[in-house]
Amino acid sequence: MKLRLLLIMVVFGITCFNNTFAAEFITAYDIIKRSDQQMRGKSSYNEITMNIIRPDWQRSMSMKSWSKGTGLSLVLVTAPANEKGSASLKRQNEMWNWVPRIEKIIKIAPSMLSQSWMGSDFTNDDLINQSSIVVDYHHTLMSEESVEGDTVWVIEADAKIDAPVVWSKVVLWISKTTYLQRKVEFYDEFGDLVNTLLTGGIKEMGGRMVPTQMSMLPADKPGYETEMITHAAQFDFDISDNFFSQRQMKALRD
Repeated sequence: MKLRLLLIMVVFGITCFNNTFAAEFITAYDIIKRSDQQMRGKSSYNEITMNIIRPDWQRSMSMKSWSKGTGLSLVLVTAPANEKGSASLKRQNEMWNWVPRIEKIIKIAPSMLSQSWMGSDFTNDDLINQSSIVVDYHHTLMSEESVEGDTVWVIEADAKIDAPVVWSKVVLWISKTTYLQRKVEFYDEFGDLVNTLLTGGIKEMGGRMVPTQMSMLPADKPGYETEMITHAAQFDFDISDNFFSQRQMKALRD
């Protein structure tokens, strides 16, 4: 009887352990994929103010942005007056800028992805291309930490060989409760830290939790910062692929 009871306890204990392990087990890839979906959705629309901060000056821009999946995105500048109507378009692996004051569409070469977008600390890749952190990187779960009281996973993403990306390594701090990226570090091909992205002001917009404040901080430029504040957001609505066209980029108005 005692032996039978012991066997039952052992079997039950192993079963409970396996169930608990299965419930808690999650890969770095799973976390990155869910985080990307949480931040982006199947489609998205945002109204944003970008503040470019320098030690001796500051300027602001207002923008609207649309995206669909990972391959289609469009950003329209609505203010100030001298930049109003400027737009950036991405379709799959190709990118263009529309400059209304010279009425010209400029093709963005792959070599230009790492360049500043509109004089900010965000790159063309950050704002438009959004290189897929899901498919172009290998992911390793490093540890768990806390960011502003939010328990996060720390994940290191290393670029796959020949992947068309700007950053050779990205380290992400992803919330265990919202799956939002709370902090991201971007490293160049030499392993040097280039930029750090911090997020905050977590609120519900468009039916999901989003960071309404994002700040990009260059590692080697003290006093430099670009802040993005989201005022409105919508997600998972129907939008045609045809919206993301050069014709639409030129025709858009605020």
